[in-house]
Amino acid sequence: MRILLIEPDKILADIYSQALAESGHTVNWQPDAQQAVLAADERKPDAVILELQLAAHNGVEFLYEFRSYSEWQDIPVVVLSTVPDVSLSPTLQSQLGVVAYHYKPRTTLKQLLKTLDELAIPV
Repeated sequence: MRILLIEPDKILADIYSQALAESGHTVNWQPDAQQAVLAADERKPDAVILELQLAAHNGVEFLYEFRSYSEWQDIPVVVLSTVPDVSLSPTLQSQLGVVAYHYKPRTTLKQLLKTLDELAIPV
């Protein structure tokens, strides 16, 4: 599966990228929303892993822009964030295509990988 990883922290991005690659996924890491949109335009991802705390444009702004493109409306988005999940209502999550919301301090790599496996998109 081609994963677009949007994570501003390079150390965390390296950890996630390595774990995802070891599980057979191809990872395109981008540190901010602007670069992520350009990367998705260049090569459509199968899924997106998104940190909401981003510089310039936050993750919710990214989601609104991302969903404004018809070819990206069905791409599942997994939020993996330092922002507690109470900040994004279930209705808004549904409208923006968030299939899972993981709070970083309580999420293991194993849980993240399990979520991706459950998306049932071939690797």
